[in-house]
Amino acid sequence: MNKHKPLGILVLCTGNSCRSQIAEGFFRHYGGPGVEVFSAGLEPKGVNPRAVQVMGEVGIDMSTHSSDHLSKYLGQKFDYVITVCDKAAANCPVFPGAGTRLHWPFEDPADATGNEEQVLASFRRIRDEIGTKVKNWLETSGELVR
Repeated sequence: MNKHKPLGILVLCTGNSCRSQIAEGFFRHYGGPGVEVFSAGLEPKGVNPRAVQVMGEVGIDMSTHSSDHLSKYLGQKFDYVITVCDKAAANCPVFPGAGTRLHWPFEDPADATGNEEQVLASFRRIRDEIGTKVKNWLETSGELVR
């Protein structure tokens, strides 16, 4: 990694409401100033309040995140484009200049059913899975700067 230029990462999902937002939060948290991360969606739906809530429970504030359409980032260069859902992986456009494309499929916690506590449990489980994946990837790839 070039120590003078932050690692550029774009995380893509269908709605840019849960999984990609959570991944963006963890990349910022674990990557610190060595990571410049954005998230976007094929069909942005707004940041899910439950995603904001469960990230707040682990000390990561996503209250200022925005749900953006991937077209906002077309033409920009990223070291990594990471899809976190199968629909985004199948429908993601080619990003000229993207160094590496990765696919990390996670269940969509917004699809969880049951009472509020059961739904939140699903959000927490997916949050923890994504957090572990991001942290492990940064550590094993040598990209972690903190």
